[in-house]
Amino acid sequence: MVFRKLPGVSASGMGLRLSQKFVFLLFLSGLVTLCFGALFFLPDSVRLKRIFLSKTETQPVTVGSENDAREHLKRPKELDHPRAMTSTKGETSTKLKTWSRKPSVSREGAEERLAGARAQEDLTLLRSRTESASEKVTASDYSVHSDTFSYDRFKRCLLKPPLGRDGGKPSDPKTDERREKVKEMMKFSWDNYKLYAWGKNELRPLTRNGHIGNMFGGLRGASIIDSLDTLYIMGLMDEYNDAKEWVKTNLEMNSNGEASLFEVNIRYVGGLLSAYYLTGEEAFKTKVIELGEKLLPAFNTPTGIPRGVINLGSSGTSWSWGWASAGSSILAEFGTLHLEFVHLTELSRNPVYTEKVMNIRKLLNKIEKPHGLYPNFLSPVSGNWVQHHVSIGGLGDSFYEYLIKSFLMSDKTDDDAKKMYYDALEAIEANLVQKSPGGLTYMAEWRGGILDHKMGHLACFSGGMIGIGADDGAPDKRQHYLDLAAEITHTCHESYTRTATKLGPEAFRFDAGGEATATRLSERYYILRPEVIESYMYMWRLTHDPKYREWGWEAVEALERHCRVDSGFSGIRDVYTTSASHDNMQQSFFLSETLKYLYLLFSDDDLLPMEDWIFNTEAHPLPVVRRGCLQDKATQDKTTSE
Repeated sequence: MVFRKLPGVSASGMGLRLSQKFVFLLFLSGLVTLCFGALFFLPDSVRLKRIFLSKTETQPVTVGSENDAREHLKRPKELDHPRAMTSTKGETSTKLKTWSRKPSVSREGAEERLAGARAQEDLTLLRSRTESASEKVTASDYSVHSDTFSYDRFKRCLLKPPLGRDGGKPSDPKTDERREKVKEMMKFSWDNYKLYAWGKNELRPLTRNGHIGNMFGGLRGASIIDSLDTLYIMGLMDEYNDAKEWVKTNLEMNSNGEASLFEVNIRYVGGLLSAYYLTGEEAFKTKVIELGEKLLPAFNTPTGIPRGVINLGSSGTSWSWGWASAGSSILAEFGTLHLEFVHLTELSRNPVYTEKVMNIRKLLNKIEKPHGLYPNFLSPVSGNWVQHHVSIGGLGDSFYEYLIKSFLMSDKTDDDAKKMYYDALEAIEANLVQKSPGGLTYMAEWRGGILDHKMGHLACFSGGMIGIGADDGAPDKRQHYLDLAAEITHTCHESYTRTATKLGPEAFRFDAGGEATATRLSERYYILRPEVIESYMYMWRLTHDPKYREWGWEAVEALERHCRVDSGFSGIRDVYTTSASHDNMQQSFFLSETLKYLYLLFSDDDLLPMEDWIFNTEAHPLPVVRRGCLQDKATQDKTTSE
């Protein structure tokens, strides 16, 4: 009993003096205040807190929160790899091959359900489309002023014809012969897909059947969508027309499956956007806007950071990958939406898509970055980093790619993206870029301040990324950036030349006396990845150094020798042995990225010129947005007066 611990108080608790009563009451009131105040420091999901505190309590992070969703009620038009096999494509990166489909169980579940209840409201608001045409979005640079998108006006805003003077045909006979070989590889891959796996997501060339998988939530035809623009720019028009007709008649959006937000965005949304911009075919525009609408509920979290998995059906529920640390979202997934969502706003005239990705950027600018670096895991509930693991390969890669490409796609007006990119690059150079004893430059991984001297195949895109951003860096750093891009691309080429097959491993290390070689059995495979060839293509266009075309041809010969089988192309399980063991999978990104980058490498620069086109992380070309040019004269006059 408390009374027994107070001097001068009888066991019965009677006979208290006035001063003792005052002391006791003061103690009791302080105890009650302390206990009630402690509720505010409990996790949001604790039952006591939900009982005693109002459900309208403001969330600690307000950027893009569910409170923002309530604001959409005032605006009827609005609603929101393997790179890791992925991300974003083993770890998950931008092309993630091993996925856990189960929702994660964490103390954040209550907030997810509260935010998820907004999903259907958002869809209804999107369909209403009654918002004023002149309403501004979150960032004024992305304002939408015109009621409809004009394809004819868009074509007039391009500086050059998309397919060049003669389809990019090179004048040099040897180069043209090599380009035709790549075209034959594409036709061979496509013909076998059509013969054995038509309508499925990918071809299994050894067993001659189709693969559906569980990354796309019931969507079908991933290889068809990924191939549309490749077939078109290669002039394979019969094949392109077959693909177009399939999209018109068979691409069904009303699936009720659980999809990777990242993979659906880069492959389906990116592929349909690219096909529309290249051809003007209205069916592509209609389909991509319908699909974009289905992705918006993923953003209904307390912070506006989307979760990685979404049900594409009517429920619109979303959750984090089961393998993601503490129910977190992945940097390379939520950071690889900007290009496509800006173009969804362009085509739909609905600013909600741009608002969603701009809110992500606002939160990232708001929170502290360790040593200026962006860790790979972020809580969509608290808006805080979950782990301090930093990688330019899987889990992080395309976030950085989309920063510089957002700046370039904005016609170099998105200064916020520019600053974020060069600040991040400075931190990467200070903390991750290393030089091996043998003189090879590579990107290490960072785990809480400790370097892991490993570089993934996925990180080899960074040579091209640093290259395309070199010219817009500080004047005294431009040549440095171009040199750094060349050094990283050289290192990635070395990872190919040091194998028996002349194809690169999934990851290579710089330890135990080895350089640019895989030292673990689990890292020796090659799944037709494009990143090294991607950097060859960019470095060729930036420098016209003939070695990049020679390196590309080495890759063509290796693909033909070790990956081509009777009914398509297949990845191999060990690049260090010539007795190939195939994995029986023709990845859709082989058609979208690997063969497209090879074809562009051997084409003239006027095929998809870099002044007009930016490639998303699945190599789907998206046009530079020249906002002043895209506005009609009346809208320009109105904007000027405002």
